[in-house]
Amino acid sequence: MGADKLNILFIVFWCQGGVWVERSGRGARVCTAAASLVYCHAMVITHHGGQCFKVVFGDTTLAFDPVSKKSSLPAVKFGANVALVSMNHPDFNGVEGVAFGNKRPFVIDGPGEYEVGDVTVRGYGIKETYDKKERYNTIYQVTLEGMNILFLGALGTSDIDSKILGELGDVDILFLPVGGGDVLDVPAASKLATKLEAGIVIPMHYDEKALAAFLKEEGSQNGKPQDKLTIKRKDVQTKEGEIVVLAA
Repeated sequence: MGADKLNILFIVFWCQGGVWVERSGRGARVCTAAASLVYCHAMVITHHGGQCFKVVFGDTTLAFDPVSKKSSLPAVKFGANVALVSMNHPDFNGVEGVAFGNKRPFVIDGPGEYEVGDVTVRGYGIKETYDKKERYNTIYQVTLEGMNILFLGALGTSDIDSKILGELGDVDILFLPVGGGDVLDVPAASKLATKLEAGIVIPMHYDEKALAAFLKEEGSQNGKPQDKLTIKRKDVQTKEGEIVVLAA
């Protein structure tokens, strides 16, 4: 899957959601007039159930794994400029739910390299089994506001290829599944968090029991959910493995 997307050579231009998009076999580039202004804003992160997170900086909104109406989880409804889908499953692919108001998202749903204004996205495909079916899960590395964000999606193994690990660099914010079952369980999630040495770790895809076990494993007392995380680059540089639980 990843090889197919990376090796085809083509360039297409079209207009999507009011911005011009350039796409090649290696990914896509989206240009917006406000792109050069994003660094003056704080990043605000909120949780919208399941693995869905909204990341806002300035006038740009990213949606990670929006929940579909076809999922057993509550569907999401907010506008986004970019939607990142880690796996083709109703729990994660509800892009229709983040087309709202005057925003129609540019959808990233697999491996490749993409640029959206000053936002850079790299996707790495890993074969997984989810909901009793073999699927591809895409790990997304997103660079914006000078921060390196790693979204692991519905990752089920802590044994990530060393070539991928070597390209991730210093991770500032890590979105980490911890609930077990089809995704990482607590010991595997803790092992991977230690390996990645992220400044901030945001657990996801869990029930109360799994979250409590993860916090205990990490020796964290910061288990009270907060409504949002507001952060700038200078703030994250002082963090070392701080766990932030966001209320859905």
